[in-house]
Amino acid sequence: MDQLTGVTIEAIDLAAWAPQALDVQAVAFGLTPEEVAVRLHIVGRHAQQPGVIALGAMSGGRLVGFGYGMPNQREHWWSTVIEPYLTAKGHGDWLDGVFAITELHVLPDYQGQGIGSRLIRSLCERSGLDRSILSAIDAETPARRLYRALGYRDLARAVRFPATDRLYAVMGAPLPLREPTAR
Repeated sequence: MDQLTGVTIEAIDLAAWAPQALDVQAVAFGLTPEEVAVRLHIVGRHAQQPGVIALGAMSGGRLVGFGYGMPNQREHWWSTVIEPYLTAKGHGDWLDGVFAITELHVLPDYQGQGIGSRLIRSLCERSGLDRSILSAIDAETPARRLYRALGYRDLARAVRFPATDRLYAVMGAPLPLREPTAR
């Protein structure tokens, strides 16, 4: 347990914790009930993927943050969307042999306490791979600042995913991630 936050990071069964994880994501990311319902099915599929690693940030038995990822596969939907953007920037090799951070969310009341950093670092340490890749909203956000502080760099920007008007950035980092700087 982190003495400052009272939050522990522990492995979770992604399928079993999916409803609670989606509750966290809905608050942290502003999802509608319809979006939560769709994502519950997606998380259920992801929970069955080989090599998936899921971690929860727990405070008093309550899930206050979570993250999960898996070794990237080119045939996965996410990879097929980002591949042309990465290839255009000369980064097509970032789809192979990398650990994809699929979701990482912390409840707003717990943000800014290093929990997201602990989650992503723990996920990447457990992956056994040499690089990590993720996508984030393409704006100057606390999440993007965290990722850069940990060693992620932009591989492609202005990436468009179907069914959203938001633009995303795809970021990659060598592992292990850098130590976060003191707050």
